[in-house]
Amino acid sequence: MSHTEDLLSAWLDTVEDHAIILLDVEGNIASWNKGAERLLKHEEDEVLGRPSRIIYTDEDVARGIPEQELNTALAMGSSKDERWHVRKDGTRFWGFGSLSVLKTEEGVPRGFVKAFRDLTERKRLEDELQRQATELRAVDQRRNDFLAMLSHELRNPLSPILNSVYILDNRFGPRDPMIASSCKTIARQVTSLKRMIDDLLDVSRLSKQKLVLDKQPVVLGEILRHAVDDVRTLAAEHRHDLTLCMEEPADVMLEADPVRLVQVFVNLLTNAVKYMDPEGKIWLTGRVEGDEAVVSVRDTGVGIGPEMLGQVFDLFIQADHSRSRRQGGLGIGLALVRNLVELHGGRVEARSDGPGKGSEFIVSLPLLPVENQGGAVADDASGAPPTAARRVLIVDDDADSARSLGMLLELEGHATFVAHDGPSALAAAREHLPDVVVLDIGLPGMSGYEVAAALKREFDVQLIAMTGYAEDDKAREAGFDHYLVKPVDRDDLLALLNSG
Repeated sequence: MSHTEDLLSAWLDTVEDHAIILLDVEGNIASWNKGAERLLKHEEDEVLGRPSRIIYTDEDVARGIPEQELNTALAMGSSKDERWHVRKDGTRFWGFGSLSVLKTEEGVPRGFVKAFRDLTERKRLEDELQRQATELRAVDQRRNDFLAMLSHELRNPLSPILNSVYILDNRFGPRDPMIASSCKTIARQVTSLKRMIDDLLDVSRLSKQKLVLDKQPVVLGEILRHAVDDVRTLAAEHRHDLTLCMEEPADVMLEADPVRLVQVFVNLLTNAVKYMDPEGKIWLTGRVEGDEAVVSVRDTGVGIGPEMLGQVFDLFIQADHSRSRRQGGLGIGLALVRNLVELHGGRVEARSDGPGKGSEFIVSLPLLPVENQGGAVADDASGAPPTAARRVLIVDDDADSARSLGMLLELEGHATFVAHDGPSALAAAREHLPDVVVLDIGLPGMSGYEVAAALKREFDVQLIAMTGYAEDDKAREAGFDHYLVKPVDRDDLLALLNSG
């Protein structure tokens, strides 16, 4: 052994936190430091002259990994690996190592030096994190699947309830104020349930980044007026004074999804109504600051403690958990507000001077540049008269839902026919030749998609999907002209029938 090799060997013995092995040009062990003895449990004299594959697992030896590393080091000058290794007693550890070529002064390879260290604990933590991440993804998928199924199962019974309320109100409401009032209460509560279901599913869509905005030029004043109209009955029920004030001209324009933007302000106003004692005050104010529209929802309610101001927009967080707050909700409304506002390129903040001093939520949204201001979304409350009666085939495996919807449409002057599965729907269509088919997607046996495709092949008919599932990318492909989610709003359905 040369003087240089003596020095190298002496240095290797001083490096105790790494296992370092010198190999000859054939890959046999020529030297073994103290770190290698501690890690691999072999004394140096037990391994000298033996091939380096004794520290590799049988699987890696069978795959030729030791030879591959030597060849890579010869070709590239060095190689790195991170894999399982084997001790003398057969136990395994996860090691990270490098293999470098030793050369003569003439550049001829004369051996290798392999240095590695034990990273078993890091590997164990990484594997555990990976296992947890996989488990969380599976839990998240099961949650999303459950929410979709829950939506379907809850919406189905809500449909006949709402349809029956419309029928009772139509037949008896004009003659009996008590029935009329009761019908309005039931309809309002069903709508509240539907909104909670929608919020749950919106959270799911946001988590999967599947919520897409339908942006178009909109007038801020109309958005705020629609939000106030949606909440005014609830505010009156709680004896709150709700005031809308536009400090700037009401025709300020934004590029936004009108449905989602109304949802933002409905959620904020509903939140104000819930967290306020009777006879409180709510102000909805719009103004322009620079190139932004700024909308404030201010109330005289319970207020927000300073420790909660930074958390109120987090999912499932509620500022007041006391039992007296029976309408605390699900803790998702403000989380949706923040996400929807941010999807519109805006921001939202909460302010409060503390408990009992009211709160203010401020939404800032970018204005639509003047050069991009085309036709804004028109207010659809046109009061257009209905068209002639339509022949409507209703296909739904829920008998109550189908029957009640048929009765409701007949009260509006339409002729209706009912079927509960795909084959009977096709037979009814051939017999009655409907103008419109209102078709549930989740049918037994023959799916709604298949029924829709078959109907489109045979008939020139308007197809309206009616389903408990709130999102469906296949509906358009199947030939549906419109998509309604249960419980179907009477006015929305009648508008579609009138539009055909």
